[in-house]
Amino acid sequence: MIEFKNVSQGYKGKTVLTGISMTIQTGEFIVLIGSSGCGKTTLLKTINKLNPLEKGDIRIDGVSIKNIPDNKLRRGIGYVIQDGGLFPHMTVGENISLLLKISGLDAKQVPTRIDELLGMVNLDPDTFRDSFPIQLSGGQKQRVGVARAFAADPEIILMDEPFSALDPVTRGELQNEAVKLQKHFGKTIVFVTHDMDEAIKMADRICIIQDGKIAQFDKPEEILKHPANTYVEEFVGKNRLWGNPAYIKAADIMKKGAIRISKNRTVLQALQIMKHHVVDSLLVTSGKNLKLEGIVWLENLQEFQNYSSSLEDFISTDYTFVYEDTSLQEIIDTIDYNISGIIPVINQKRELQGYLTKSSLLLALSKRYRKDDEELLEE
Repeated sequence: MIEFKNVSQGYKGKTVLTGISMTIQTGEFIVLIGSSGCGKTTLLKTINKLNPLEKGDIRIDGVSIKNIPDNKLRRGIGYVIQDGGLFPHMTVGENISLLLKISGLDAKQVPTRIDELLGMVNLDPDTFRDSFPIQLSGGQKQRVGVARAFAADPEIILMDEPFSALDPVTRGELQNEAVKLQKHFGKTIVFVTHDMDEAIKMADRICIIQDGKIAQFDKPEEILKHPANTYVEEFVGKNRLWGNPAYIKAADIMKKGAIRISKNRTVLQALQIMKHHVVDSLLVTSGKNLKLEGIVWLENLQEFQNYSSSLEDFISTDYTFVYEDTSLQEIIDTIDYNISGIIPVINQKRELQGYLTKSSLLLALSKRYRKDDEELLEE
């Protein structure tokens, strides 16, 4: 756990950070983001005292970094920067072995550990162990940098815009691999970026810094849905939520006031309700809490024997439903609206909350393109 307690920092007589207080839980992937000069890199470097702490306190697992010798602190924290930060006159293996030797690993075990770390970042040890940084691509250098950061098995890893200079394809691959490694090994990662898409893709929580202060510190979904102020809203982008369907839930896009009927009503009553509302189906509920029992379809009611027939005999349980917290991405991936028609939205108690239709889904999907369309019209 990393605790920031009223941390303030300056640089060349200018205040950079003011009153930073937040807690990073063990095993979290935290992204620091903000416009250039906001203080995000300054805050990152304060954790391992590359920037000496001026005011306030930072505690790691309850111990103030003021009470931890600099060398001991940095040996317990991995650090990754742009281009991997590799020593150009050393081979890949030698670059990694530096931290292994400092960590006290037995010299006989170092070669095996180097090979393990290279394999961990998808680099063939036999191919890259004896290569020099100049022989590596940008992506390969970053992989070595990540391997070196993991070398001493630190609990905390700091990453300062490590992928910003890479091409989009390589960058995407390394983003995925960094998150995979973090989840697998349970490391606490603090990651600096200026790219909101990267932050959303990788972070458990995002800390947006505005003029040296925390503007908002929350889960990506909450920031997208509920930006704390105008700065956050503009920094994030007003339509960015709609470009991230995994964060949009059925409850966000469902319609309320579904046309429904109680299961103890008659066929005649169901037909009258359908006629009045010009629909071909009704959601059947029971009780005050509107527990969903199923759906009745107009085509099935045409088989009735008399108008007073019980509606219960015609309730279909062959239908698709979603929970209110089902994501738009899941809905897109799993539901065929041409077959499903109306989709009830329920909670965990099977109580009806609303419904979705093909038109509401298309409307939700269209919002992700609205900003681009508006910009084209302005040109």
